[in-house]
Amino acid sequence: MFYPYWSDILTNKVANMSRLPLNTLTGFRAVAELQNLRAAAEVLHLTHSAVSQQIRGLEEQLGFDLFERRGRRVVLNPAGEALLRSVQSALAQLDDGVQAAAAAASGAAQRIRVTALPSFLQRWLLPRMGRWRERHPNLALEFDASQQLVDLQREGFHAGLRQGQGPWAGLESERLFDTPMPLIVVGSPSAARRLVGAQPEALAREPLLGDKDVWQQWFEAAGLRTQVTPVASFSDAGLMLQAAEQNLGLGIGRELLAADALRDGRLVRLSPVSITYEHAYPYHLVYPPALRDWPPLVALRQWLRDELELSRKAL
Repeated sequence: MFYPYWSDILTNKVANMSRLPLNTLTGFRAVAELQNLRAAAEVLHLTHSAVSQQIRGLEEQLGFDLFERRGRRVVLNPAGEALLRSVQSALAQLDDGVQAAAAAASGAAQRIRVTALPSFLQRWLLPRMGRWRERHPNLALEFDASQQLVDLQREGFHAGLRQGQGPWAGLESERLFDTPMPLIVVGSPSAARRLVGAQPEALAREPLLGDKDVWQQWFEAAGLRTQVTPVASFSDAGLMLQAAEQNLGLGIGRELLAADALRDGRLVRLSPVSITYEHAYPYHLVYPPALRDWPPLVALRQWLRDELELSRKAL
């Protein structure tokens, strides 16, 4: 009796896998992640029997089982776990490719959808939009202000401006600053008339805005050991700086975010002392890998680098 070589068997397996329908792989991923056929059927908008047939057909085509049946649950066996890792990666790459194709097909009316932290958007990015329009008059930027980690692909964004250490799964990440950004103490012009050049003890008696731990670290750096109780804290640094502009108290924040208000006279730096707070995470630009060479995104990356260099020189 003739037995085929193992190389022939493997070749046949690869050929069979190359003919696997995409919807079958999508169904396999849903069942594997949810561990329930009925729940996967609801997500896929299919019947329970249709999903069950997909999984059965996939196992028959591959020639081995992928799941262990445990009552209503279906749990991946080692072969299924190995396949899931590849399927998740392959479908993610396909999603990236579709997004890149859609972006490339948008023609003259191109736009870049960007999600960004409200503070970075309000205090730094929007004031520089005039120079963006001068450089790219036919390329629109569409911003969404959010403090949440948005799924770029699912929500249809081309890029995100995030604060953190990274990395972010499935995304390219470019750190926007190579050096830590100092935190400084600022106040309104009215507060400055009383406090510029004052000792730290005088600042400690003022209404303070922001994070207690940050203030504590700043006063220690200024040579004063004291207990501070800010009158207000904020989830967004832009709101805190706006409150300082309105003379509601003294603010402490990133010099970069306060820079325009300092230049315009809406805020005044009250002390030469600055700190680098360990939890003040750096900013990153993140985007799907498939969009790395998409011309509009290339333009955005270059513009951000140029603007940040101008800001760095002006500080």
